[in-house]
Amino acid sequence: MQLGRLSRLKLAALPTPLEEAPSLSAYLGGPRIMIKRDDITGLAFGGSKVRKAEYLMGEAVDRGCDVVVTVGETQSNHARVTAAAARRLGLDAVLVLRGDDRSERQGNLLLDVVFGAEIRLVNTDDEFVLTGVVEDVVRELRRGGRNPYIIPRGGASAVGTAAFVNAGLELLDQLNGRGIRADAIVHATVSGGTQAGLYAATKVTQSGIRVIGVSAGASRDVSTGRVLNLTQELVELLGLDWRPHPDDIVVTDAYAGEPAGEPAADCLDAIRLVARTEGILLDPLYTGRAMAGLIDMVRRGQFAPEQTVVFWHTGGQPTLFAYAGWLAEG
Repeated sequence: MQLGRLSRLKLAALPTPLEEAPSLSAYLGGPRIMIKRDDITGLAFGGSKVRKAEYLMGEAVDRGCDVVVTVGETQSNHARVTAAAARRLGLDAVLVLRGDDRSERQGNLLLDVVFGAEIRLVNTDDEFVLTGVVEDVVRELRRGGRNPYIIPRGGASAVGTAAFVNAGLELLDQLNGRGIRADAIVHATVSGGTQAGLYAATKVTQSGIRVIGVSAGASRDVSTGRVLNLTQELVELLGLDWRPHPDDIVVTDAYAGEPAGEPAADCLDAIRLVARTEGILLDPLYTGRAMAGLIDMVRRGQFAPEQTVVFWHTGGQPTLFAYAGWLAEG
């Protein structure tokens, strides 16, 4: 495996802690739940996207780029981290975000403004329209003599995904150092890079840990396809001697909701439960949905009380403030 040959710039505070969640585990009656605290990676309120930024920005700097361009929702954690990482490295950032001029400058969108990113709000539900705007922005920048680096939604490229192979190895080292065998990792999956990288890490180490993605938007088939495609690209990038199998990729879309819509009651309940048992904050778009999925899986008996499950906290707390109206009701 050739992780070491990829360019990487230090942006994150690693390794992130692996913490027990005893009160949450007791409330649910098992299994043993541990939380991988990628919400505290350090840069700009942290989150798992900082890991990807280390590799993506490393490639951008290697290529002599002076501006980064990416795409996402108005409350995109990835866009916020991209803007912050670019500023730290002396680069500009252009964010093409799904929204309109009425979008409230709150949560991640407010932070994008604070970081001084150029924000292009596009009022569309058509992904092809957003892609077209990104292409227009890149052409515009090049005509102006700039050298842009394009980052796909969520940092979901083979380079960005490689960060989560490294993250998976980090987790396994922490588990092994404490003599713990995990049965599953549960996390929010959207663009697919986190799951693809963690899945690859569990396979190359033959750890036997199941990686379960809780979709925060797309259907199971779409999410599975994203993870499979990214894993295949990752295998080629790192020169791995195995191939991913579709049956290994576990995704549920039962808790997805709308990408930027009203949070479901089970998501809000999950946020409150984790806050009130462990003092840890989740967010309404991603980690809250993933935790709602984990809670339901436990209640339906998918995990035995004696098993160990790692919940991968991907961050996103700034979004809480953009959904204050719903959260304040409880």
